[in-house]
Amino acid sequence: MARAPAKAPAKAPAKTAAKVPAKAPAKAPIKAAAKIPSDNVAANAAQRIPVDAAKHKHKLVRDSFTIPKSEYQLLDALKLRAAALKRPTKKSEILRAGIAALNAMADKALLAALNSVPSLKTGRPKADGIAAKD
Repeated sequence: MARAPAKAPAKAPAKTAAKVPAKAPAKAPIKAAAKIPSDNVAANAAQRIPVDAAKHKHKLVRDSFTIPKSEYQLLDALKLRAAALKRPTKKSEILRAGIAALNAMADKALLAALNSVPSLKTGRPKADGIAAKD
């Protein structure tokens, strides 16, 4: 039995060129702050990055990091402390508040805080309790 010839697929209508909105003018690049002596605390305050999330919505960034278990437990303790103050808080909010507090510090106080934290090896920690394959 002979097959009937297949119909050619119908051609899609040609797309019309859509109007492309004009690009917004590029923002002027932020100028680098002049070098300020670290002894002048008031001048250093002007050099710090302002933290003002209320002005516009920021793009969110996901990241991962390694933290000692004892410091991770401090996050939970701070969450409980905030809940006791009738301000339930997420871990990310605690970390962001800490970053804002560090940003507001004078240079000497920032260095003291950074020096009080031991340095860690970078990368993922080795899995605990898993036997090595022979």
